[in-house]
Amino acid sequence: MNRSLFIAGLGIASALASHAAYGATPDTGSLPALAQACAGNDAWDAPAPPARIFGNTFYVGTCGISAILVTGKEGHVLVDAGVPTAAPLVLSSIRRAGIDPRDIRWIVTSHEHFDHVGALAALQKATGARIAALATQKAALESGRPHRDDPQFAVLDPIAPAVVARTLKDADTVAVGSIALTAHATPVHAPGSTSWTWRSCAGAGNCRTITYADSSSTISADGYRFSDHPARVAQIRRGLPVMAGLPCDILLTPHPGQSAMMERFAGRKPLSDASACRAYAKAAQVRF
Repeated sequence: MNRSLFIAGLGIASALASHAAYGATPDTGSLPALAQACAGNDAWDAPAPPARIFGNTFYVGTCGISAILVTGKEGHVLVDAGVPTAAPLVLSSIRRAGIDPRDIRWIVTSHEHFDHVGALAALQKATGARIAALATQKAALESGRPHRDDPQFAVLDPIAPAVVARTLKDADTVAVGSIALTAHATPVHAPGSTSWTWRSCAGAGNCRTITYADSSSTISADGYRFSDHPARVAQIRRGLPVMAGLPCDILLTPHPGQSAMMERFAGRKPLSDASACRAYAKAAQVRF
C-alpha cells in the first residue's frame, strides 16, 4: 500500500463565541490559502493552516489527511485524528483557530486505520475528550490492532490503544449542546468504516448539510482475494448505496484527494454539490 496516496446549526456567531471563550485571537485562514499551502504536497504529516470550511466547521488536519472540527457554544466535536506524528499539528491548528483543545467534548472517527486514528490516543489525552465509535470499530481502537478480516490487515501499522466511552449503533447521534453529528455505518473501506453528517450554518437561512464520507476505496494487501471473502463483499455492496444516499451539500473525505477537496477549496471546482455523494459512491462501485 502506498502510504503517500492518500462547525451543525450554530453558525459563525457560535464559533466566534467559542473563540472569545478561549481568549485567543484566531488566525484561521481562507480555504484558498489552505489549498495553496498544500499545493503539490499531500504528505500525511505535512503541516497545514486551519481554515473555516463553512459556518462552524473547520479544517484542522494536515495536507494529506483530514481532521474536521465542528464547534459550538457548549463544546466541540473533532472528526478524525491523523497519523501519530500529526497529533501536535492538529492541536496547533485547533489553537490557531482560537479554540481551546480542552473544550473538545467528543472525538469520532472515520475508520480504524493508523493513518486516521494513529494520533487518537494522544489527542484524547491532550483534550480530555471522550471517544464514540461503532461497535465494529471499538475493538480495534481499544486493542490498537486492526481487524483480522480487514483486507489491508497485513500492511496496517498498530496504533496506541484508546478508550472508547460510547459504543454507537448505525444512525446514532453524537451531540454537544445544539450541534449533532449522525453516524452512518458504511463498511466499504474497512469493517468499522463510518460516515458522518451534520448541519452547519453561516447566518440565518444559510445552512448546509456537511457529509464526511468515509474512504470508498476497496484496496487490499497482496494475496488477499475478495472472492474468498463473500461476507466482506456483501458489506461493501451494502455500504456503497448508503454513501450514495447521504444528504450531501458539502462533501468531505478522510483523504482530501479522494473528493478533490483542495481543488474545491481553491475555487477551481464548486465547494457545494448536492450530487457529490452519489458521484463519489458510483465511482467507487465502478472501481470495485
